[in-house]
Amino acid sequence: MYTLKKSLGQHFLRDENISRKIVHALSEYPFQQLLEIGPGGGALTKHLLNLPGISFKCVELDEEKVNWLLNEYPQLKDRIIHQSFLDMEKPFEGNFTVVGNFPYNISSQIVFKILEWKDCVECMVGMFQKEVAQRIAAKAGNKTYGILSVLAQAFFQVEYLFEVGEKSFNPPPKVKSAVIRFLPRKVPIAMKSEKVFFQLVKAAFNQRRKTLRNAVKSLFDTEILKDPIFDKRAEQLSIEDFAKLSFQMK
Repeated sequence: MYTLKKSLGQHFLRDENISRKIVHALSEYPFQQLLEIGPGGGALTKHLLNLPGISFKCVELDEEKVNWLLNEYPQLKDRIIHQSFLDMEKPFEGNFTVVGNFPYNISSQIVFKILEWKDCVECMVGMFQKEVAQRIAAKAGNKTYGILSVLAQAFFQVEYLFEVGEKSFNPPPKVKSAVIRFLPRKVPIAMKSEKVFFQLVKAAFNQRRKTLRNAVKSLFDTEILKDPIFDKRAEQLSIEDFAKLSFQMK
């Protein structure tokens, strides 16, 4: 067998029912190319390898798990990328789907990497720590609504699918988990540019207790800041509000 490494945030899924539910959520939207992030002990991988007509790859940082997976599933030969997902290049030409029981210590960074690849990612089904999943899916006005919520939902429709208890993992984590799905927005949101949109959202939420006027005053001319919308706090603005404001930035 293999060892579990705390340093890599390894909590391996062992509940077959949850594995099947994740694969079902994937299969609701047809795809031809699939990347699994962090296959670990192969709980999802063994099901994904059985999907017909799919070009499949997985990325795993832990050398011990790579060797174990290759021994356990010989059909993975030439399909495992031994690297950190955060450092890898796009695994396929054209569109692809992403799935994974994501290491919780880098889950936010995984979301930002997916955003970098948003023009190619046609679907993502991922397991996150419950609080992170709730944050990503939160709507304006919710206390958990923040940078991750706005940036993810500006480009993807986010669906909160189901929750997963601690006993579904080995070893059981100290937190609950949840599975969410990203699908590209059907109608893109118009913004001045992604760069200034990201800048605005991060500035607004980095001082979320302040009114928007005080949090982002360096990004706008004084006359623009007189608009009543700047009396609000960041969590009161919709994604569309942020996108519209981006056109008025310096």
